[in-house]
Amino acid sequence: MRRMGIFAVVVVILAGAAALGWRVYSGPAAPAGQVALGQAVADFTLPDTNGQQHSLASLKGEKGTLLIFIATQCPYSNAYNQRMEALHRDYNARGIRLVGINPNKTEPAEEVRSHAQQNGLTFIVLKDPDNRIADYFGASVTPETYLLDAGNVLRYHGRLDADHKDAGLNSGELRQALEELLGGQAIANTGKKAFGCTIKRVG
Repeated sequence: MRRMGIFAVVVVILAGAAALGWRVYSGPAAPAGQVALGQAVADFTLPDTNGQQHSLASLKGEKGTLLIFIATQCPYSNAYNQRMEALHRDYNARGIRLVGINPNKTEPAEEVRSHAQQNGLTFIVLKDPDNRIADYFGASVTPETYLLDAGNVLRYHGRLDADHKDAGLNSGELRQALEELLGGQAIANTGKKAFGCTIKRVG
């Protein structure tokens, strides 16, 4: 009888929360506020496409971390697949860890995993199932990039380069920022507005 009483109380609490419009997350709470250039990024945890949880702290590179919000179905994001893989290949050994994050509610984890395999993406891709991390970063499109230094301070935010159709650019603006970060220099161009497909958010 006591157990039934506790269950009833839980049901009442959840019903009240729904009535008040509260949103209940199944995962860890999103970091408070929204990060801006020059601010430290709070640690967070997201699942990979196999459901294994990873924290930012466990994935960060020795010299920095490059987070890119990506998609499976967006032609803009797909135009950068090989350029993103090249960034991973060229900078991972130099201490910069590239991490993909898929925030689209319309693209399940199985699809994200297959997409990575089919396109030869060898960097880890996390799933942001309720957009809480996309919301924290203020990400609005795919692809959209965020470069953190070794202390997890946001140093670059924006597009990869000026033209998704011109693979010859090879992510020029972003590469310049990466080189400046690795060289201990101030980043001259901290990013221009990203362009791409709107993130398909929950709710």
